[in-house]
Amino acid sequence: MKKPIMRVTILCAAIVLVLASTTLSAEDDWKSLKQESKRMKINETAQQALDTLFADNPKAKELYENSYGWAVFDNLKLAFGFSGGGGNGVAVNKKTEAKTYMQMGTAGIGIGLGANKYQIVFLFQDSQTFDNFVNKGWQADAGATAAAGKHAAEAKTDFTNGLAIYQMTEKGLMANADIAGTKYWKNDKLN
Repeated sequence: MKKPIMRVTILCAAIVLVLASTTLSAEDDWKSLKQESKRMKINETAQQALDTLFADNPKAKELYENSYGWAVFDNLKLAFGFSGGGGNGVAVNKKTEAKTYMQMGTAGIGIGLGANKYQIVFLFQDSQTFDNFVNKGWQADAGATAAAGKHAAEAKTDFTNGLAIYQMTEKGLMANADIAGTKYWKNDKLN
């Protein structure tokens, strides 16, 4: 009598293990699908930002053609006395087409009230500038500004310290948009 009970117990344990591994596999599949969906959304937003930039600024297209790589970030910044924001983006090595998914965050103190949604496009002149940005992260210092405004953006014809930076809102390129206090780093969940 003990042998049939033992066999039933072993059989039940085996069934539980199979069901548990199937559930874990389904959860892993769901997580993987969700991450792939986020990557696709980031890629789509990045391509739209590049298309808009090139349509508004032919000189940016020339810099892009001569660049080693590029990155685009989609950001939402909120200000209520204190300001803060964050977003996601992708950095692309043009030669290998390898993509590195990244995050950004910004914080500050100042007078302000409201929300601002914008994209930032980075063009990297060389591999060292690109690799430092991707692998070490980057923090915009107090003097960092994005070139823009219709006339300012058209006047930008070269890289500065290996970078060309453009900031765009729904209204188009922003004139001397301040990106100081913004940090960029790899998104471990999406890479």
